[in-house]
Amino acid sequence: MPHADVPPVPTRNAAAFPVDALRAEFPALAAAAPFIYFDNAAGAQAPRQVLEAVARHLLEHNVQRGGRYPKSVAVDAMIETARRRVALLLNAADPDEVAFGMNATSFIRLASVAVGQTLAAGRDGIVVTDLDHHANISAWAALERQGATLSVWRMRADLRLHVEDLLPLLSRRTRLVACTATSHALGTRTPVTAAAAAAHAAGAELFVDAVHLAPHAPIDVQAWDCDYLVCSGYKAFAPHMGFLWGKRAVLERLPTFREEFLPDAPPYKLEAGTFVYENVAGMSAAVDYLLALGARLAPGSSGRGQLLAALSGIEAYERSLSRAMLAALAAVGATVYGEADPAALEWRVPTFCFNLPGIAPAAVVRALAAADLGIRDGHLYAPRLMARLGLAPETGAVRASLVHYNTFAEIDRFQAALAGIGR
Repeated sequence: MPHADVPPVPTRNAAAFPVDALRAEFPALAAAAPFIYFDNAAGAQAPRQVLEAVARHLLEHNVQRGGRYPKSVAVDAMIETARRRVALLLNAADPDEVAFGMNATSFIRLASVAVGQTLAAGRDGIVVTDLDHHANISAWAALERQGATLSVWRMRADLRLHVEDLLPLLSRRTRLVACTATSHALGTRTPVTAAAAAAHAAGAELFVDAVHLAPHAPIDVQAWDCDYLVCSGYKAFAPHMGFLWGKRAVLERLPTFREEFLPDAPPYKLEAGTFVYENVAGMSAAVDYLLALGARLAPGSSGRGQLLAALSGIEAYERSLSRAMLAALAAVGATVYGEADPAALEWRVPTFCFNLPGIAPAAVVRALAAADLGIRDGHLYAPRLMARLGLAPETGAVRASLVHYNTFAEIDRFQAALAGIGR
């Protein structure tokens, strides 16, 4: 059954999704042809309006914010517009709950250092998972040196996290639970809403890594009721940048390093130093791209409704891609790690971790590179996950990761290239 974090998606004919028209909005796709981007989990391509927003910033107001002259004032205005756009993307209650920076990893470390200062006797428990990117494990595990007690919320044999397995790990000692919304390696989704309820019942907070969900499906921090969320924009059609969201009251009491001349209030207390303004302009334009897609898919919608229309449309189309990818991998005898049941696609996004029998992952990736397909191999920054899969981190697995600008024709080429390895 669908879980609470997955909104109902209407059944759609995949042909109704305007993929050809959308591909034309991504200049990199045509420029790289016949190369196929199947490594989107490492960074997706940017639509034209994002590229134009970055260029416009550099051409028209490439100056420091906080000045009194018009070009500097324009930078401040752009940043505030970007906060509102990202708040809309997340369904945040207040744009000032959004802080900008380099990437999700740096914000995870910032948050972990801050949370480490709040650990106290009787409230020192940290829960991580064995599904996450190592960035959302190692930063929290480092708090053991400050007296934290670390517990691991482990996947079951189905390689999914079940909230029933989190409950025994929680107590009045638990300070924070850190988990992913969607696995960057397996494509598996996590029951975030249930995890937040469980953590809060124990008096703890929930920290969510939403990097891998953002390009695939709606995010709703108010419905999830999480306390923190991080994301890297470059996985969601924006340039290299990241952002952190937190409930305002949570961020206000979080002890963070800041220059004494900065306001001791969110978001400024989380933004010490200059971030890359042109990339924030690009992130704002990436949300505008989704808004335009929503207007196309659901004429008459507006604001958050447009975003929901866009991301629900993407989600429905990508489920069709996932179904085709599972069929392609089955046809070549691949071992798929993660949800492989076509009837349970609500539990995954179109990111596939797999191996071919008797062929090293690196050899698979090299063979596909020769066929103009970009995929990835290795431990995928998830050594704990590789250990759970019984795979050596040095070799790991193969990962192919799709987004909404990928096509069924590209999947056919992918299958043909896999079938030809070793023949």
